[in-house]
Amino acid sequence: MSVDVLTFGLNHVSAPVSVRERVSFPMDVVKPALSALRGSFGNSVREAAILSTCNRTEIYCAADPAVSPHIPQWLADFNRLEQGSLQPHLYQYQSNEAVRHAFRVASGLDSMVLGEPQILGQLKEAVRAAEAAGSLGTLLHQLFQRTFSVAKEVRSTTAIGAHSVSMAAAAVKLAERVFGDLSECNVLFIGAGEMIELCATHFAATHPKHMVVANRTVERAETLANRFNARSMKLADLPERIAEFDVIISCTASSLPILGLGMVERATRSRRHRPMVMVDLAVPRDIEHEVGRLADIYLYTVDDLGRLVQSGADARKAAVVQAEAIIETRVQNFMHWLQSREAVPTIIELQRTAEQVQQQELEKARRLLARGEDPARVLESLAYGLTQKYLHGPMATLNQSEPQERAQLLSLLPRLMPSADKRR
Repeated sequence: MSVDVLTFGLNHVSAPVSVRERVSFPMDVVKPALSALRGSFGNSVREAAILSTCNRTEIYCAADPAVSPHIPQWLADFNRLEQGSLQPHLYQYQSNEAVRHAFRVASGLDSMVLGEPQILGQLKEAVRAAEAAGSLGTLLHQLFQRTFSVAKEVRSTTAIGAHSVSMAAAAVKLAERVFGDLSECNVLFIGAGEMIELCATHFAATHPKHMVVANRTVERAETLANRFNARSMKLADLPERIAEFDVIISCTASSLPILGLGMVERATRSRRHRPMVMVDLAVPRDIEHEVGRLADIYLYTVDDLGRLVQSGADARKAAVVQAEAIIETRVQNFMHWLQSREAVPTIIELQRTAEQVQQQELEKARRLLARGEDPARVLESLAYGLTQKYLHGPMATLNQSEPQERAQLLSLLPRLMPSADKRR
């Protein structure tokens, strides 16, 4: 049975959150899921690991490629989904494509936020879970160790994570300009759409003191808040609570401003003029333009963030090209290692046969010496016997081969058989 690297998954590009949330694996489910996966396919799935985040769910396997058509259905069955329901959203990779995908994921090239560092930690956590479940063997262990090494190389030798690479990342950068470390900041997100979700993902990576989501539909606010260990609140409570927050990110579909000048003025007085960063990503705007004139308010619009994002565009393009080049080289290195493993059984068998021949000739030599034969002649006989048996296989194959095959064999012989100089 052949074994190769296989990857199955869906992410923020291939599937909407309504699908992604249905195949998410909480950490306490990963171990039984890995056991169920390997139990379902027996020896056909030798090793496995599951990566599950808010933006992706992926299964990495060292398995017989013949199981490829069946694992997507296992994923649907395990999550009690209808047959074929995941197929339109799933991607599958094998061999070098699977290795390349793992390297790109860890390096942040496949993330919603290009270059974001969270995914590397999440991947390491997935590997630890697979080790704890006993489903990680030599092949996947080597793959993931090289994956971590590639990610480190990409981040240390390119500028992939050094620039604001999205509106959400830019919002974090602007907040950090005012407050520096955000660990003591309270952050409010107004809205519960895709952009707010992206912002929450980015701000969560800075580990702020508190995060709160406000939305007209409280249920949507609670759903988003729960994913980031945040709190939720009613949009109607904003006037009374706005002074609690150091950073406010707003992006709703409201046709009128949600935060007016009077409301914010009262909040600044209540805060005793401590600064507040407000980022308005809505069009039309959620925050009245006049708010930006207040001395303690740092108000940024979607255009402000756009200019900040654009300023790093050239550097990002160069960084991506560099990162892809590094990854391609490391993929080739891994595939070379993987292919060399295929020769291991043959090498072991060659070694075993050689040891058998060695023991046979040594036993023959010992019997001759025991009978009192001349040691010099015994040594000559030993050397002759070993040489003849060493040459028998290659010579017989050459004599029995067709001309074209013989030419190929003759071209390989110098590489397979050491010269007299090398043996000295």
